[in-house]
Amino acid sequence: MHLQQRIRILVELSKYLASEDDTWLAAKQKASAENTWFTPKFIEIALKNIASEFLEKNKLEAWTNPYHFPDENSHSSNLGIIMAGNIPLAGFHDFLSVFISGHRQTIKPSSKDQALIGAIARQLYSLDAETLRYITFAETLKGCDGYIATGSNNSARYFDYYFGKYPHIIRRNRTSAAILLGNETKESLEKLADDVFFYFGLGCRNVTKLYVPRQYDFVSLLEAFKKFNYLADHHKYKNNYDYQLAILILNKKYYMTNGSIILTEHSSPFSPISVLHYEYYEDPNEITSLLAENDDIQCIVGQGGIPYGEAQKPGLSDYADGIDSLKFLRGLYS
Repeated sequence: MHLQQRIRILVELSKYLASEDDTWLAAKQKASAENTWFTPKFIEIALKNIASEFLEKNKLEAWTNPYHFPDENSHSSNLGIIMAGNIPLAGFHDFLSVFISGHRQTIKPSSKDQALIGAIARQLYSLDAETLRYITFAETLKGCDGYIATGSNNSARYFDYYFGKYPHIIRRNRTSAAILLGNETKESLEKLADDVFFYFGLGCRNVTKLYVPRQYDFVSLLEAFKKFNYLADHHKYKNNYDYQLAILILNKKYYMTNGSIILTEHSSPFSPISVLHYEYYEDPNEITSLLAENDDIQCIVGQGGIPYGEAQKPGLSDYADGIDSLKFLRGLYS
């Protein structure tokens, strides 16, 4: 299977993701039924971003050109991929990277996200039967030539133990932060709300920590965040909100809320579902530098980072954990 053939198949896949095909609609409904965090709206947002950022022909060609992949990989390796299930199709970029590089892959999907990736693989099989040689699924991954595994910090230690002697990429917990200057417009704050609330804040590119200047007025921020007040109708999200609010009240901690999210001052960049941490700064440039060196941070939004509202629209070269997966896969050709 030649590189241009693989690109052509991926472009065709993009059309399928936006289609009203009965089988695809059923797969999306099944994904929502099996994982209530995967609401139909958030599934559609994930699919739209994948189609626009990952599956356009010119973007795929520009992404792969610097690596000089041969047209046909006659010495392909078999990569075992352990996928996360925190957001819809969290493992798609790994799937895409291995496929376009010409390597084979054996996938262990997350139990929380099996329907979507399974339906995508079946569509690729139907587009070109040769893909059956390149994409398989398994409950356990043994005998692979290399591994790409994504999970929590605890599971990463497990992955290190079992896969450390093989070529590997092992990803751990990460999150994202935003630096506000205090002069943001209503439109900017509403875009920031997308970075915070999409996927209920469960993605590594979700903003879970704010850095704000002293005397920052949170009123405009909380007002802008009301665009996601409907999340309070989601029972799992509401349960988290009620629990976190009760903990803060019992511990007599200061907090602010608009009824759907809780803001509280905390040093950790990681915050629970329905909670957003904040911290004051004296110098925004100093915070930008510190965050750039922090291994827990996937991306920075706002001052010194990407624009508001763009956190959940990564490009093909916006690698998780900053590890260039195409460079890794190119090195396995020999």
